[in-house]
Amino acid sequence: MSWMRRPSWWSVLLTVAGALVFVRLGIWQLHRADYKDGLLRRYAAAASVPVQPFDAVAAQPPLDAYPRVRVQGRYLVDRLYLLDNPKHDDLGGAEVYAPFQPSNQSKLLLVDLGFLPGNGTDKAPQLPPLPTDQQTLQGLYEPPPGTGLEMGGNALAQQTQWPKTSIYLDMNQVAADLHTTLYPRVLALDADPASIYVRVHTLDLSSMPPARHRAYAFQWFTFAIAAVVIFLVLHRTKRRPNKSKS
Repeated sequence: MSWMRRPSWWSVLLTVAGALVFVRLGIWQLHRADYKDGLLRRYAAAASVPVQPFDAVAAQPPLDAYPRVRVQGRYLVDRLYLLDNPKHDDLGGAEVYAPFQPSNQSKLLLVDLGFLPGNGTDKAPQLPPLPTDQQTLQGLYEPPPGTGLEMGGNALAQQTQWPKTSIYLDMNQVAADLHTTLYPRVLALDADPASIYVRVHTLDLSSMPPARHRAYAFQWFTFAIAAVVIFLVLHRTKRRPNKSKS
């Protein structure tokens, strides 16, 4: 006698389809983990690549690459933005961004000056003045930080004094606030021991790092195995108790 009773066609179809979907989702999560691992490796290696002119990559930066560029121009010293979403320590603080006018260009470049630690209070950190003369800047030309959950609407439009503070950085909102056009990426300045700003730049994948993709992949593969096990258990032949002879 077979240990398994004959299943209906729809139960086989449902189990196979479900298991295949779960396996496919698990494989997709593994591919995303590998993709983001590659992004992190390329970002880490970008700090040591040769510097190139900003004009070469300004409008159309290479996909999934982080050019190290040099650009000349002037800061808009009275138009600073504070990203009030510190991740460096428990004292608060803000990532400081300044619009920069590249020489002979109409668009503005948003420059990530670095992280300015707070003082343990709710007050914004004291910002050192920016130079007003022409500057030569150097750093990574990288995507802006993710916007995350945009709670409360456009905070920049509701503020009338500078610097302006927000819990996320939306390039379209910044461009509208400045009444101009921005380059698609930001310039994260190279580390400078003489600067008051902390410039330890990392690629922000905190919302979904590679390890979390792998955890989700394990979950989907577990669902696939569970679907098969449930199918087998439901269609297992029940053993009949042996009748003893009198």
